[in-house]
Amino acid sequence: MTTTPYKRLPARPDIGHLKKQAKNLLALYRGNDAAALQRIRTALPAAAGKDDTTLAAQGLRLHDAQSCIAREYGFASWADLQGFVVARRAQADDSGKALLHWLGLVYAGDICGGMNRARPAVALRLLEDHPALLGNSDPWLACATGDEAVLRQATAQDPGWVHRAGGPLQLPPLVAVTHSGLLQLPSHRERLIACARHLLASGASPDQSVGNRWPPASLQAPAEAERLSALYGAAGRNLDPEMTKLLLGAGAHPDDNESLYHALDNPECTRLLLEAGARITGTNAMYRVLDLDDLATLQLLLAHGGDANEPPQGPPTSDWGSQLLWAIRRRRSPAHVAALLAAGARPDASMQDGTPAHTMALRYGLTEVAQLLQNATAVTSGHAPPAMDEAFIAACARGDEAAARALQAAHPGTIGRLSPAQLRLLPELAAQGCGDAVRTMVNLGWPIEVRGGDWDASALNQAVFRGDAALARFLLAHGADWQALHGFGDNASGTLSWASLNEPVPGGDWIGCAQALVAHGMPGARPDPEGTDDGAVLLGGRRSRFSEDVADYLLSQPASAQA
Repeated sequence: MTTTPYKRLPARPDIGHLKKQAKNLLALYRGNDAAALQRIRTALPAAAGKDDTTLAAQGLRLHDAQSCIAREYGFASWADLQGFVVARRAQADDSGKALLHWLGLVYAGDICGGMNRARPAVALRLLEDHPALLGNSDPWLACATGDEAVLRQATAQDPGWVHRAGGPLQLPPLVAVTHSGLLQLPSHRERLIACARHLLASGASPDQSVGNRWPPASLQAPAEAERLSALYGAAGRNLDPEMTKLLLGAGAHPDDNESLYHALDNPECTRLLLEAGARITGTNAMYRVLDLDDLATLQLLLAHGGDANEPPQGPPTSDWGSQLLWAIRRRRSPAHVAALLAAGARPDASMQDGTPAHTMALRYGLTEVAQLLQNATAVTSGHAPPAMDEAFIAACARGDEAAARALQAAHPGTIGRLSPAQLRLLPELAAQGCGDAVRTMVNLGWPIEVRGGDWDASALNQAVFRGDAALARFLLAHGADWQALHGFGDNASGTLSWASLNEPVPGGDWIGCAQALVAHGMPGARPDPEGTDDGAVLLGGRRSRFSEDVADYLLSQPASAQA
């Protein structure tokens, strides 16, 4: 939340009214209204200091106007504003469940029972508006907010409470403290750390834990075999080094099957766990760190005994067989591969079909990595496809269309000889954002609907997932079918739905993807006649949800007779 004065919302805010405010602001912006330009300049950090001409030329979209409205009301994002409105209305509709709604903003679904993530800024705003929500005596609720005075009073009256689960979520006190999303807020961080210190000093076990409540488990029926520790809350959920250090110093066991894997998002938390003796083998950390593209953390794991040849535990990594091959699949840098080799990774690792790592590096356009591997070992080709076919694939993968065309001309029928694994490189490279490679492959006749990647999807689906509108337009123009199904049984409209709501790739252009899909036959949408509040529209005869700007665009386009 901003520290500057913000507009106040009514007691029962209406998200529809707020959406209209954003659309009106966008219309004024597009009309070069001076007051609208100034509002945007004041609210949006990316617009600060820009003159009217520059700002007008930026081509801001609905999500920008929504972000401006959210910030004017004191929220960092439109999603936080929406979350606040939903929570405020839920409180008004069912005051008896108001506290549980609030706790669902403080804690993630694995603690409160659901599939939500914590929204601490929203929770704090609600608490500021309704300070009586928590009362003043429940010590387990005081754990959520960091009210040390209440904890001390409870301990004085009953020293044994620090060992018992309690409160609306039936949490052990230390778990209630370390998993509180308010730990992420500067206003509450020191308070919560102080509460943790008090609990530990009062005898609370640093290894307190609770059964996972993530569905299909629930608050009423937790998955008791899947324990979520206080340490996981500190190191894996809230990624707080000071809280992590406090728990480890008090004797928390670093091997809880969750903390190290999730702490990889914070190198300092990772370091603290490793220095405390956290076991790396069996946690899948060596594979996940390659997903994160974090060389320093990879080196940290290796320096603390990470096994560069540890086999994978299950799909999709088990389809690749080794960290070296997984690093190639994730298109990691030569420095990543050099670190693995220096730690003992076998350079002669090969896929299940016998394809060696060197060949896989070339298939993924990683010429420097391939050279590293060639220098490290003699490259065998006993099970490799014909060298000329691999040379053609390598040229395509590095986006060298001239070289690929020359090879294709010299060896007609090359694509027809490629194996299914080789053909899957088209969606694989699309999933990695390798647009030049994908364009080269398609221009040379690669089957455009071949499926691959983590979720068995076509190149078009992979492009839409990433919000790569330019690549989506290219693929559609070359015959890609938006109705082709992917591994989850949906088509590109479903991919657009999920991706526009979740934004898996920063900066993705999902409205551009929507425009490309509509231009190539996907119908527009029409409002859901049931009029529900979840923002769903009807597209192709079914209810679907999209981000606000994508839904707004789809509603402006002609719907099919089915819609």
